[in-house]
Amino acid sequence: MDVSTAEFVALALAALVVGFSKTAIGGAGLIAVAVFAAVVPARESTGVILPLLLVGDVFAITAYRRHADWGLLVRLFPSVAVGVLVGAGFVSLVDDTVMRRSIGIVLLALVVIHVLRRRRLRRRGEALPASRTRRLLLAGGFGFLAGFTTMVANAGGAPMAIYLFTMALPVMAFLGTGAWFFFIVNLFKLPFSIGLGLISVDSLWLDLRLVPAVVVGALLGRWVIGRLDAARFEDLVLGAVVVSSLNLVR
Repeated sequence: MDVSTAEFVALALAALVVGFSKTAIGGAGLIAVAVFAAVVPARESTGVILPLLLVGDVFAITAYRRHADWGLLVRLFPSVAVGVLVGAGFVSLVDDTVMRRSIGIVLLALVVIHVLRRRRLRRRGEALPASRTRRLLLAGGFGFLAGFTTMVANAGGAPMAIYLFTMALPVMAFLGTGAWFFFIVNLFKLPFSIGLGLISVDSLWLDLRLVPAVVVGALLGRWVIGRLDAARFEDLVLGAVVVSSLNLVR
């Protein structure tokens, strides 16, 4: 887990993005995932970044804890747990390249689907999926995908963001629901990452040195989010998802 000075600077900037993504533009977190995968072997990088994500999660729930939609979260968690379990099995079987490219392709497809759906809804003047059955199906599908992608590549922010946009949550509810979701899910992932050998004493020592950058990023995100309107917020999140997904499929 030895890194050069230049590599450490790159990781510190990525850690700053981790904090920023937790309190502001969630999709930006995939940029940090890509940087960590470039500096540290892709498989091990998922374990290195997980403790940093949890530090960012603490800042996020502290800031937005009162804005979560718990009914929506309860609908998601069963399928998320299944996705995490399947993802853990996937990680144990495939190499870095297959893992990275599979996630990138899925995320790009989700962005395209969401943009097309958003245009259709704007033409019709609809806000939410029409029926309770359809909402449950959406929760099951996106929950599984979020659990799988977060276990495999810490990339669950993209499907989760698209799902929350589909449910037409306002910015603060989006942030609060996402904050609690990832705090709980990342804690759930922790023993699996340890069991797969993705977290070690060396990786935790590296994380300890990167924590200050996460804190700075989280505080910066709090400052930025109060200056964004809802439409701009959604476009920035989707843009971050696209850029990061293209990097994953390289």
